[in-house]
Amino acid sequence: MPAWFTPDRETWLFRVNPALKFALFVLLLFITLFTRNLAFVTWLAVLFGILLYGFSGYPFRKLALLSIPLVISFASSAFTMMLFGKGDTVIWQWGLFKISEESIQHGLLLGTKSLTFGFVGFTFLLTVQPVLFFYAMMQQFRLPSKYAYSFIASIRLLPVVVEEIQVRSNALKVRGITFSRGIKGWGERIQAYAVPLFAQSIRRAQRIAIAMEAKQYQMGAARTYFYPTSYSRMDGVFVAVLAVCIASIVFLAG
Repeated sequence: MPAWFTPDRETWLFRVNPALKFALFVLLLFITLFTRNLAFVTWLAVLFGILLYGFSGYPFRKLALLSIPLVISFASSAFTMMLFGKGDTVIWQWGLFKISEESIQHGLLLGTKSLTFGFVGFTFLLTVQPVLFFYAMMQQFRLPSKYAYSFIASIRLLPVVVEEIQVRSNALKVRGITFSRGIKGWGERIQAYAVPLFAQSIRRAQRIAIAMEAKQYQMGAARTYFYPTSYSRMDGVFVAVLAVCIASIVFLAG
C-alpha cells in the first residue's frame, strides 16, 4: 500500500469483518439512493462524515484533500439542479435559469446524496485491506474463488502496470520520439503505449495461469486459505453502533 494511504493508527473499523462492512454499507447506499427525505440523507452524511474523519485513523489534512472532489460534486450537482430544476413556486427566473423552492429542495437532496456516497466509499476503502476483503468474501459470502483471485491479481498487478508505463515513457524519451499536438497526438500516444503494454499484459497473464495450474488450482475443490477470516465481537459492536445511529436518524428525520 502506498505510504500516502497508510493510516496513522488502525481504529476499531479496521477490525470489522470486511465482507460484513461491505454488505452493510451497500445496504445503506441503496437506502440513500431511493429515499427522498432530505433530513434523513443529511443525517446519514453526518454519520459517515463522523466515521470517516473520526474513526478512519487518517490525519485531517489527508482527509480534507480527499474530500475536495466530494465538495465539488456536491456543489456542481446541487447548483445544477437548483438552476435548471422544475417547480411551481418560482423564486427567480432569467432565460433558461429558473430557481424554485422545489428545485432548491431537489438540489440539496441530490448534492447531499453525492456527499453521502463519497463519505461511504472513502470510509470503506480507507479502512479495509483489499486482499482481506476478497478473502472474507470467499469465506463468509461464498464468492467463487475464480472471481476473488482475479480481483486480487488485478490489484497486485496495478503497481507493475504503472511501472511499465513509466519505463515505456522513459524509453520513448531516450529515442527522441515526440508527439503531435491535439487529438492527433493523443492517437499517437495510444498507439505507442497500448500495443507494448497489451502484449506485456498477455505474457503476464499466461505466466500467472501456468503458475496456478502448477499449484493444482481447481475450481470447486475444497481449499484452505492463507488468510482465514471470521466474525468477531467487533462485528457485533459495529452492527449495534450502526443500528443505534440509523434508529436515531429515523427519529430525528421523522
